[in-house]
Amino acid sequence: MLEKALKGSNTYWGWLLFLLAFMLAGFGCYLYQFFEGLKITGLNRDVSWGLYIAQFTYLVGVAASGVMVVLPYYLHDYKAFGRITILGEFLAIAAVTMCLLFIFVDLGKPTRILNVLLHPTPNSILFWDMIVLNGYLLLNLLIGWNVLSAERKGMHYPDWVKPLIYLSIPWAFSIHTVTAFLYAGLPGRSYWLTAIMAARFLSSAFCSGPAILLLICMIVKRMTKFDPGEEQMRTLGGIVAYAMIINVFFFFLELFTAFYSQIPSHTAHFKFLFLGLEGNTRLVPWMWTAAFFAFVALILLIIPVTRRKEDTLAIACIAVVIATWIDKGMGLLIGGFTPNPFERVTDYWPTTPEVFITIGVWATGFFVLTVLFKIAVSVKEEVAGY
Repeated sequence: MLEKALKGSNTYWGWLLFLLAFMLAGFGCYLYQFFEGLKITGLNRDVSWGLYIAQFTYLVGVAASGVMVVLPYYLHDYKAFGRITILGEFLAIAAVTMCLLFIFVDLGKPTRILNVLLHPTPNSILFWDMIVLNGYLLLNLLIGWNVLSAERKGMHYPDWVKPLIYLSIPWAFSIHTVTAFLYAGLPGRSYWLTAIMAARFLSSAFCSGPAILLLICMIVKRMTKFDPGEEQMRTLGGIVAYAMIINVFFFFLELFTAFYSQIPSHTAHFKFLFLGLEGNTRLVPWMWTAAFFAFVALILLIIPVTRRKEDTLAIACIAVVIATWIDKGMGLLIGGFTPNPFERVTDYWPTTPEVFITIGVWATGFFVLTVLFKIAVSVKEEVAGY
């Protein structure tokens, strides 16, 4: 099926070349970082995770969200999702690929990755994060490719694939739960030290991932002959709506707990994010932007008329992606590190090379996603007889 990726319109090849340009720019900046070290980034002693890990955290959720189409189709026999399940699985592959790349660029010396394999430490959450991420990538590659290949031949997928499908469902939950434990297991960081961190991660994942999938389905519908289906997109819209409501509800639970208890170490992080501390207000406009888009998304998703209309649903999905990307990315990371356990505010902001490396990784992910979707859509069109 790989030959499907080698045939396409000028728009397809132009898009790949556009992404390749950003990939090369990002790789060039990474080489600069490789030789100069992490000193070219905005990271420091107090803020040791920054833009790279913020993207990693967000994208793990996007990868995990693939279960929202896999579970109804395979476990509950919701046949309508059969048209888009492969798209969700391929989105998960691209997302996990970016996750692994962001971990790679975040390490000062990439060879340190080998230490996880050469010196495994099962009592470390990072060890289990490596296991679940790579395992999930392998599962989606095996399932997605074999199911699509069988569909092209007009056959049922091999029997050995079914146990992998069932395994991939709890595995999807595990990748984001384990990632949440990376934060919730740090007692010195009050903003992350919460029992519902994993629940917050999953709720944000199950609204942001399907929102991205919905937007991609809309693009596929307009750019190709393959129609993901109105019922499928409407159901995804419902999933995004309920998950976003739960996500915002969980955030307000955190606000209530912090401010009703009036524990300074808990309230300080929220004040830093939404009001600023010691004159540091870099993230304040970003967080209020996230709050605004979350409000817009809720209004458009809760009202049935706007949720069922494709144009307003697209606006709602874009709002969801922006709100969750800010809150779960830089908001979560920098908000957790600032102020530090000694109540000091240390400024962090990504440098230009850091930003270009990040864009390069995103471009790589979209390159992988484009190629995989080109194969999937081509097979779908071939089977439909277009």
